[in-house]
Amino acid sequence: MATIDTWVSAARLRTLPLSVSGILVGSSIAVAHDVFNTVIFALALATTLGLQILSNFANDYGDFVKGTDNEDRVGPQRALQSGMITRKEMFWGMLGTGIITFFFAVTLIYIAFGTRSLFYGIVFLLLGIAAIAAAVKYTVGDSAYGYRGLGDVFVFLFFGIVAVYGSYFLYALEWDWRVFLPAATFGFLSSGVLNLNNMRDRAADAKAGKNTLVVKMGAARAKQYHYFLLLAAFSCIILYSAFSFTGMDDLLYLIAFVPLLLHLKRVMENSNPVLLDPELKTLALGTFLLAVLFGIGQIL
Repeated sequence: MATIDTWVSAARLRTLPLSVSGILVGSSIAVAHDVFNTVIFALALATTLGLQILSNFANDYGDFVKGTDNEDRVGPQRALQSGMITRKEMFWGMLGTGIITFFFAVTLIYIAFGTRSLFYGIVFLLLGIAAIAAAVKYTVGDSAYGYRGLGDVFVFLFFGIVAVYGSYFLYALEWDWRVFLPAATFGFLSSGVLNLNNMRDRAADAKAGKNTLVVKMGAARAKQYHYFLLLAAFSCIILYSAFSFTGMDDLLYLIAFVPLLLHLKRVMENSNPVLLDPELKTLALGTFLLAVLFGIGQIL
């Protein structure tokens, strides 16, 4: 039987800071607009963390069942691959995490909208169901979209647009087109993390029949795509500052550009996929740092 330490390891805690980055950004904009709510913030964080852990469990499960997690894999060994968790245990872990996450999502929607807007409540309920389904279907099932090169699209939408703009809308209950710019920033950066992961695993994925976007593009174009993702992210957040500038505090996040640009330089010069593994941590933490500094600027 799997131990608590084993489940914690399978949850992949190192992925969690990236998952909450969008919530931090959307919430900090809500603070700047004087519409922040502590309960909504706590429930949004809980829902997002639940979705990320569910995604990690499902990714472990799906890749193991399909035989993608094998001796050719470059990254750290996973729970099912190592035998620390059985296939049945992981299935029940996914189910339990999905139920808890759905409970948090429903509670969040009720607190945010109540009886004020049935339409938006239904829209966000459908988004919550779609997010849970997307977390599972990335690698699980015959139609897993991660095996067809569509992972980047879903990551951009859920880690960027839904996380940032969606969380902001839960507070404000009104549209502000400018918020789409930081939402796109964190969508691009999150897609960059996935792209980097797929660059590292390209050879093993191709051999196992996992046709990620990197497998389809090839190593050289994957680097160019990575370059585009990061520069697009920088451009969007700078544009947001240009449209909503109130003082130099708004530009505090520029400090985070330094480690991200150094990361980009190392990736462009890389010739050994194994050396991309530590860059995953660099990009994820750099994105989290960008979110924190952006948030501090908004609050100040």
